[in-house]
Amino acid sequence: MAKESSLSAMEIDDLKPNAADQISQHSKFSINVLQLLKSSQMQHGLRFGDYTRYRRYCTARLRRLYKSLKFTHGRGKYAKRAITASTVTEVRFLHLVLYMAERAWSHAMEKRQLPDGPTARQHSYLIGRLRKAVKWATLFAELCAIKGDSRTSLEAEAYASYMKGSLLFEQDQNWDIALKSFKSARAVYEELGKYGDLENQVLCSQRVEELEPSIRYCLHKIGESNLQASELVHIGEMEGPALDLFKAKLEAVMAEARSQQAASMTEFHWLGHRYPISNAKTRVSILKAQDLEKDLHGSTSEFLQAEKRLAIFDKIFAAYHEARSCIRNDLATAGNSENVKDDLSGLDKAIGAVLGQRTIERNQLLVSVAKSKLNKGRDDKNDRVTKPEELVRLYDLLLQNTADLSDLVSSGRDRKSEEVELAEECELKSLAFRAERCFYLAKSYSLAGKRTEAYSLYCRARSLADTALKKVQSLATPNQVMVKDLKTLSNDSRSNSCIEHAIGIMEEEKAPENLSEKISSISLTGNEKKLGKLLVEKLDSYESAVGDSSTRGVPRIESFPPAFQAIPRNPIVLDLAYNSIEFPSLENRMKKDKKGFISRLWR
Repeated sequence: MAKESSLSAMEIDDLKPNAADQISQHSKFSINVLQLLKSSQMQHGLRFGDYTRYRRYCTARLRRLYKSLKFTHGRGKYAKRAITASTVTEVRFLHLVLYMAERAWSHAMEKRQLPDGPTARQHSYLIGRLRKAVKWATLFAELCAIKGDSRTSLEAEAYASYMKGSLLFEQDQNWDIALKSFKSARAVYEELGKYGDLENQVLCSQRVEELEPSIRYCLHKIGESNLQASELVHIGEMEGPALDLFKAKLEAVMAEARSQQAASMTEFHWLGHRYPISNAKTRVSILKAQDLEKDLHGSTSEFLQAEKRLAIFDKIFAAYHEARSCIRNDLATAGNSENVKDDLSGLDKAIGAVLGQRTIERNQLLVSVAKSKLNKGRDDKNDRVTKPEELVRLYDLLLQNTADLSDLVSSGRDRKSEEVELAEECELKSLAFRAERCFYLAKSYSLAGKRTEAYSLYCRARSLADTALKKVQSLATPNQVMVKDLKTLSNDSRSNSCIEHAIGIMEEEKAPENLSEKISSISLTGNEKKLGKLLVEKLDSYESAVGDSSTRGVPRIESFPPAFQAIPRNPIVLDLAYNSIEFPSLENRMKKDKKGFISRLWR
């Protein structure tokens, strides 16, 4: 009986692993694909568009998965091991295939984001990496259909459709198939967004919004949409990894459109001057900057946020700097042709002046943002107090910008009336900026409690504002916005100077009273009674002398410097009796010197 029972137990133990294998084979794995990819992308570089960092993360992730699954491809010589449905015994095998697709896709996007764009050879490599991403995404969808639950299989199908659409989108072919792929992915995410927790619904809705520009572009290429090429720029204003390929394609389309427009652009007009443009790259850069300026000063510019307007300014600066670099390269290769050199120098001067004007506009935008934060008192984003010193620094930049622009405009010999008007406008702006700077410098002194300096600076700001206001009003067509700002500044300076004067008088009247109160509160022993006992005085009790970590205070260990203490000393009577005391002679106790025979002869 004992042998039979032990045998049956051994048989049961042998059957346990097989039963576990059968259970694992029939179980369905669950992966929240979109949430997994979104967290990995945002945490490892794609929050800032760093595809190199994300590709390296995918490589390191794959290395860890291969090692933990013991699915390495041999030691020394490479031996490929295919991943099939029978191989997938746990969910990490599905992660392996998914990150293979992500690594290939991120590598392709890394080539797409090169500064000067991919070359023909790099573009061929980019297409190859996208094909590899489609291959792994299709395998991932097939494995999830067998091994995953219904939701995982649906998300994998949407992911494979998006990868296939991205490949066709980059190849500029089969727009109908690309449109079908993007639409199927959008339909899946729209359906998945109706279920699950709030985070999943938000992610799905964001994915649908990211796919919408690509779908509209495919419709535009097929011809089923009346959308113009110039209107495509306003589609991709959202941010996200799914839109980066669309934005790169859109930039290529706009560059092609600009190159076509540049063929008809032969001159650059500035303040009555006409400068010929012979270089095609210079034309394209100037056209790009002018298109961005239209967006900045168009009818919809009032609804643009400050961050977007600053981003447009940065693009304008980059375009104009690129144009100036092309002009200077042409100057270096112009040779001895004086006419060509004069035209190129004039064009460089004109573009530099336009660049200076846009710099002043950008800094004025920064000033308006800083003023709004100063009036609110605190910044809404990081709850930081906006100080007047920041406005002083911005006005220093504006003064420097206006001085540079005035020097550039005044550098020519034969100046036209438009250049003279621009130089006078720079002088008026400089005077207004000086008044604003003086006003906010006075505000900083007021916050520091220096009433005399603040009062003097407010008076100086009012004087500068009144002078600038008179000069602006004396013009034939005064700028009403500047007139309004200068009047407001003059009134604010006057009211603030009166306030500082009154506060200064009140502080001067209260100064003796405050001084007497402070002197009366001084004690030689200090405030030990209020603060409690020192650590030296309470060594027998377990009580902290450092205090709470959340509060700032000096540790109460020992008083320093030590307090004065009374000490005993000799009586005054003994000190007076010292002179009249007769002490006994001690000569008999002193040691006498012994002298020899020779020393006696020398007496």
